[in-house]
Amino acid sequence: MGFTEINHKVVAADVAPGREVLARRGAMLAYTGAVGFAPVHAGQGGLGGMAGRMMSGEQVPMMVAQGTGTVYYGHRGLHVTVVELDGSGPLTVEADRLVAHDAHLQSAVVFLGSQGGLRGAVRGAVSGQGLFTTQLHGVGAAAVLSHGGTIALDVRPGVTTTVDPQAFVAHVGQVTADISLNASWRDAVGRGSGEAVQLKLTGHGTVFVQASEQKI
Repeated sequence: MGFTEINHKVVAADVAPGREVLARRGAMLAYTGAVGFAPVHAGQGGLGGMAGRMMSGEQVPMMVAQGTGTVYYGHRGLHVTVVELDGSGPLTVEADRLVAHDAHLQSAVVFLGSQGGLRGAVRGAVSGQGLFTTQLHGVGAAAVLSHGGTIALDVRPGVTTTVDPQAFVAHVGQVTADISLNASWRDAVGRGSGEAVQLKLTGHGTVFVQASEQKI
């Protein structure tokens, strides 16, 4: 099913029985057809595994669109990027940046400390993600938010792709992210490059980087 990009800030999703869409509450802009909306509660099965989000504090209220028709989504005039999942690896994205996704995708909340111990937790702190992040698994599509749009950079085996943690939006595929601290005495006194903290990605997939260091 997926999403159709109407412009840089609006996407459309065709909804049908068995092809429901989950979106953050308030992201629906308009719809045509016989479409209904219902809140998704913690513990409700089969619709993205919201229980983990509620338990971890990633409490972004979600709504499911069901019925038959087309729904248009956007949020606060932010840019929207559609990410396709082919099943080869999860989409990892901060919950605040996830505006909508196919309801059949499986959602899980991941403690960053489990992805590299203390370094994983530090990565969450410096990137603004906190201690938890959201992963979507399966084959389908998701729409994510950014300031100023995104660029998609390949992550290839044997090559490290480095991004500013504040510009990081999401990555998809078999990708490992690790924080690199290049601080020196110049950074401590405000005379450094301003790029002391970097996010290094390895593996195979794609990383999405926004044209801004502003958080959602």
